[in-house]
Amino acid sequence: MTNFSEEIKKTDPEFAEIFDYFAFDEVGNQNNLDSKSRFMVILASLMGCHGMEEYKLILPMALENDVTPVEVKEIVYQATAYLGIGRTYPFLTITNEILETEGISLPLEPQGTVMKETRREAGTQVQVDIFGEGMKEFWKGGPINKWLAANCFGDYYTRKGLDLKQREIITFCFLAAQGGCEPQLTSHAAGNMRIGNSKDYLMNVVSHIVPYIGYPRSLNAIACINEAAAKFVCE
Repeated sequence: MTNFSEEIKKTDPEFAEIFDYFAFDEVGNQNNLDSKSRFMVILASLMGCHGMEEYKLILPMALENDVTPVEVKEIVYQATAYLGIGRTYPFLTITNEILETEGISLPLEPQGTVMKETRREAGTQVQVDIFGEGMKEFWKGGPINKWLAANCFGDYYTRKGLDLKQREIITFCFLAAQGGCEPQLTSHAAGNMRIGNSKDYLMNVVSHIVPYIGYPRSLNAIACINEAAAKFVCE
């Protein structure tokens, strides 16, 4: 496996060898994540850091490692709530092109479970499930709070295709990879732990995305995990 095009392997062979060994042998062979989960968090992290060219190379590998087309699409859709359409639209286009190249017919089967009339209530319930009872009235704090409940959690988290633990871990990766979101990253680290993605699991995830997001953001993510874990133990 390689993270590089044939052109880069010809023009920069030493660099390609160094990086591929690190990403696939040293990091990839830790054996603390199954291959499907590993590729899912890598895809989410590449979206977070806007790594479009690398995403093009990794997505076919993800499909070969049991990540389903529905799961890929759900990662892309949910990213919009955390990255904005300006950064996710190119990934949607890339994903469609690769899926069609793989012979997968589009559109995929619908995965939605809510209606416009129920999305806010359903989203609030997801927030409560992840963050606790204190989120019940959060939506009343202003329009953005209401949209966060109805759109981010109601429109996306309630969809089929990914379970709640998978959705929270990809959100953690979106936030870790884009940087500058440490308050939200700490909150979602705590949310992950509340629903069963342990501190050790989060640390393992960070170790697998280091090659794709770099050391500064990885170290920031570790600090956020530690902060969330300390608060979680004290509750």
